[in-house]
Amino acid sequence: MPISLTNKKKMRNGLFIVLIIFTLLISRLSYIQFVWGAELSEKAGTQQSQTRTITAKRGTLYDNTGKYILAMSSSSESVNVNPTNIPSEQKEKVAKALSNIFELDYEKTLKKVSKRSSIEIIARKVDKEKTDELRKWMEENQITTGINIDEDSKRYYPYGDLAAQVIGFCGSDNQGLDGIEAKYDDEIKGINGKIQRETNATGETLGGEDYIPAVDGNNLFLTIDMTIQSIVEKYLEEACIDNVCTDGGSVIAMDPRNGDILAMANYPSYNLNTPYEPSTDELKSAWDGMEQKDRTTALQGMWRNKAISDTYEPGSVFKTVTASAALEEGIVTDIDKSGQFLCSGSIEVAGARIKCWRYYRPHGSQSLREGLMNSCNPVFIGLGQKIGVTKYYEYLRKFGLFSKTGIKLPGEANSIFIKEEKAGPVELATISFGQRFEITPLQMITAVSSIANNGVYIKPRIVKSIQNSVTGEITEMPVETGERIISEENAKKVLSMMDSVVSKGTGKNAQVVGYNVGGKTGTSEDGVNTNKYVTSFCGVAETDNPKIVLLITLYNPTGEGGHQGGGVAAPVGGKILSEVLPYLDTIN
Repeated sequence: MPISLTNKKKMRNGLFIVLIIFTLLISRLSYIQFVWGAELSEKAGTQQSQTRTITAKRGTLYDNTGKYILAMSSSSESVNVNPTNIPSEQKEKVAKALSNIFELDYEKTLKKVSKRSSIEIIARKVDKEKTDELRKWMEENQITTGINIDEDSKRYYPYGDLAAQVIGFCGSDNQGLDGIEAKYDDEIKGINGKIQRETNATGETLGGEDYIPAVDGNNLFLTIDMTIQSIVEKYLEEACIDNVCTDGGSVIAMDPRNGDILAMANYPSYNLNTPYEPSTDELKSAWDGMEQKDRTTALQGMWRNKAISDTYEPGSVFKTVTASAALEEGIVTDIDKSGQFLCSGSIEVAGARIKCWRYYRPHGSQSLREGLMNSCNPVFIGLGQKIGVTKYYEYLRKFGLFSKTGIKLPGEANSIFIKEEKAGPVELATISFGQRFEITPLQMITAVSSIANNGVYIKPRIVKSIQNSVTGEITEMPVETGERIISEENAKKVLSMMDSVVSKGTGKNAQVVGYNVGGKTGTSEDGVNTNKYVTSFCGVAETDNPKIVLLITLYNPTGEGGHQGGGVAAPVGGKILSEVLPYLDTIN
């Protein structure tokens, strides 16, 4: 029977549809083969293998002597399971044992053991006595597969809260989160190893394991001297408690010859081994009633390194900078010329009357040395006027006061100055005696250290050297200097005047028997109309051959001793130097 025309059309259309479907299938297979082939092959390999990480040990942090370990990684172990390798009838038994040994929630543990995933982490950074208990249980119950015990490491800080805001701490994944731990994370963290095994589609192990060992991180030798840091922290805590410093305090000790930060302390501090726990009694008592966001803010404040992250008005300590510029510009040549300056108790600048701190008993006729000894504002206002805004700002730049120091620590703040083009006579006057601008304590001590370094800018450093964990090779970090700011002769004149400040002037409480100590005291308001003060003292010892520059900054002292730098901060400097200087004699 002949095929009708209608049937022929149906057959042709059917063949055409089959051809289109066939073409689409071929195209799809080609696309999968040539475009997705590599990716799918990799996924298949991943699904047929199990990889467990071996955490590298972070490098050790030493003080500058190499005798004291400030941070180290101790050996620990981690426990994980391969759920597919644990028989169904044993899952509850395994979950019960794991939850008991490691003090975990049974239901959550059972959920992990019952998953169809290749690996589930049970416990990390576990002490060996716990994993040995697990090994014993596995042996007694004849369990040989499905539970893995791998190498791990745990960060430990032997001295707890010593230099806490400088050293910083690590997270649960061994990554640095703050301080040197964060800034030098790439150097310290090392390279993780791994254990890899091939499996079939059901997750059962095929053959043995490939073991790739971890490479430990590099060791760091800090510039921090353990002995000096301990002395500094002892007296900083005492000062903050005795003077009821409501906002704490900081101290920096710096070697002006190479920029080494010998000590950097903040009060209050916190325990690096428990960084998420409140450190002060006040915070502990309020902790349970605080919302999470308030807890986070409190912790960030606890971790904050005031010495580099907080700005303040330096007050009269800054007069050392004005004196340096005046000497270098030849405005004053003889620092002992009597009658060169006259203090009448105040000075008028562009219609504004600015008082000396001893307004009711003016200092009268003075030399520059006497002006610094007496911390006389009118003397330095007059010097600022003669230097002029343009030239004065040039010296501020040379002293590094318009930029961060670049110290290798996170969170460094920068100064706050009025722009040069907006600085009028009144602004220049207040800057010249250290007020109405803000800098960090680190910027202030760097400026004074540059004077002590014979007038050449010295950049602060916190890491002295790095040791390769594989080869043992030690790489020294360079000492970085900048341009000459003032002549060596003028630098010696400033140090000589600072010596007189301590021997005869406002810094008498910082004297140390047997040593030539120079310094400058400072008092300033902490903001406008806050009724809070910042009191400070910057010392140099010894003035004829400087080995150390010390800056004490105390925030809002409210004790019976008042808030003047000479009465509150200078004694702290004297106590610290009375122990540090004899120690330096034994090592230099």
